[in-house]
Amino acid sequence: MLKFHVKYAWQVLCKQTLVYVVCYTAFCSTLGDAAEVDPKQCLIWGPGLKSHFNLPVRYFYIQAVDVKGEKLTDSVGETAFQVTVTQAVGEERVRLRVDILDRHDGVYIVRLKPFSAPENILVSVKYGEEHVAESPYKVKGPVYQEKCYCPVANITRWYEELECPASYDQIDLDLSHFPIIDMDKVAPEAVSRFSNHGRHSLCHYKIIDNKVYRKTHGSIVDFKMFMDAILLSLVRKVRMPDVEFFVNLGDWPLEKRKPENGGIPILSWCGSDSTFDVVMPTYDITEATLEMLGRVSLDMFSVQANTGPKWADKSEVAFWRGRDSREERLKLAELSQKHPDMVDAALTFMFFFPKNEEKYGPTVKPVSFFDFFKSKYQLNIDGTVAAYRFPYLLAGDAVVLKQDSEYYEHFYKRLSPWRHYIPLKRDLSDIFDQIKWARNHDDEAHAIAQNAQQFARENLHPAEIFCYHVKLFEAVSKRLKKKPVVTEGFELLEHPTDSYDSLCECKRLKKKSSKKDEL
Repeated sequence: MLKFHVKYAWQVLCKQTLVYVVCYTAFCSTLGDAAEVDPKQCLIWGPGLKSHFNLPVRYFYIQAVDVKGEKLTDSVGETAFQVTVTQAVGEERVRLRVDILDRHDGVYIVRLKPFSAPENILVSVKYGEEHVAESPYKVKGPVYQEKCYCPVANITRWYEELECPASYDQIDLDLSHFPIIDMDKVAPEAVSRFSNHGRHSLCHYKIIDNKVYRKTHGSIVDFKMFMDAILLSLVRKVRMPDVEFFVNLGDWPLEKRKPENGGIPILSWCGSDSTFDVVMPTYDITEATLEMLGRVSLDMFSVQANTGPKWADKSEVAFWRGRDSREERLKLAELSQKHPDMVDAALTFMFFFPKNEEKYGPTVKPVSFFDFFKSKYQLNIDGTVAAYRFPYLLAGDAVVLKQDSEYYEHFYKRLSPWRHYIPLKRDLSDIFDQIKWARNHDDEAHAIAQNAQQFARENLHPAEIFCYHVKLFEAVSKRLKKKPVVTEGFELLEHPTDSYDSLCECKRLKKKSSKKDEL
């Protein structure tokens, strides 16, 4: 049944990165015997339609529903829904990018990346000629772009807008070892023990009066750019409490001493069972959140729209690609050479170990991460520490076989083996048994994959990454023995500037401090 026709001659323009009025229009599409969508019964929800939800990218969801009122569980076409963003009043141009992702399960993710601060906008969602659900949605502005400095003064209200959880168990556990943090003692200890040239690199940060100050220690401090970026982004959005902390810029967690034996709080991107570091979301998932619809192509939403063939059509050979950063990865490549019917694993780069093509096979070119999901079974093997691809593997339509490890990211301890992943022994000695189990228990394996998907969707989306950071820094602030002050040697970090800065006018900053802050 022919449902749509070409509506606008300038459709191609609508898909450009930056447009003034952004449209996604449907084109000639044959739906065959697919269920008929009822636009009014479709569901639309999500934080991106809240007036004061301020992240680098706004997002919301569309659930396709048929005329019987049943939620559809398959795609109704990648261009089935059209989203148009205009000014609510007048004809002033709206500068933003719209991106619609088809999850192929009846749900669509709509992402809006503003490049200006329009006062009020109308978000229209249509299916063919009809508005969907309660479209159009009025989003009262200003709708601030990422580089606009306009912090909400009330942190509690900011939490409410992002629907942040009251607490995170991992933060509570990590900081339970450090009920009182005396930075006069922590600072010299951290610099003395963890800033050896060639071994460790640290950043000492202070946030004072919502300004970010930094002092580096060590010779290799390039990764400070990731920490700088998230801190500056946070203070542009919410007035942060005064806080002071050290960040480990290396891979390995550092603090092996128990707190009662002189251990100190060091913030790291990776934790381990043998250390006492305080864990943050990794620089990888944080950058993917900050740079979404920008310079990165892999993020938690793009994965959901690129999960490969349907489950029944996927390969039953376990898949892996990566560099030689751990001995078990070499073993995996060796197993693949001997048992290609069970494991498709290859090294993309060799740096740590001698090459041996006869044993491990030749190095191969990296493949698109989205191509991983042509296989039902994804192997998650540690690198130098935890493999930071794990969040994306969980979000795909595949079951993850995860190596037992002492290393973990900020969310690992909320996962359970056999519910969210299939466990593998550290030495991979049970890998064939676990693959065979998955093959012989296809429904159970698929259920594990679906549980993992749901976990990733609920706990690793952009708002959660921002929430976790702010909750962590607030918790550290409350434990400081005294408030931080600016001291010699600290550099004030400047916010990035570009041609859009003139389009940012923060009304909150114009209000007198005595007046009640409005969201």
